[in-house]
Amino acid sequence: MATQIYLNLPVKDLNRSVEFFGALGFSFNPDFTDENATCMIINDNAFVMLLVEGFFKTFTSKSIADSTGTTEAIMAFSVDSREAVDETVRKALAAGGSPSQEVQDYGFMYNHSFQDPDGHLWEVMWMDPAGPPADSAAE
Repeated sequence: MATQIYLNLPVKDLNRSVEFFGALGFSFNPDFTDENATCMIINDNAFVMLLVEGFFKTFTSKSIADSTGTTEAIMAFSVDSREAVDETVRKALAAGGSPSQEVQDYGFMYNHSFQDPDGHLWEVMWMDPAGPPADSAAE
């Protein structure tokens, strides 16, 4: 079995978060969804658990970072093209997200970012399957 990853994020309004990420094309596992949490599917092995803040607090003795003013992490996911990067960020902004950083274009890698309604930072990226160009100075 492949290793799976589950990222847990606190959210203030679960319905708002489901609507936001649904507008970006993500789906949710109904078996792990109730009034306290939902399991957002990234792919077969990567998931984001969106947990209402009160429920999230039951998993830690630490305080929850105020993601509107503090960066706790930057979540990144890849898409199939540069155009898909731009389209995903456009959808995020239209669905109530806010801008984060400007586009970064490295030729072989292209990324852009947004903040979700809770202020969590998300990066959308595309990378050329051929990878970075060979360093011409090393030849």
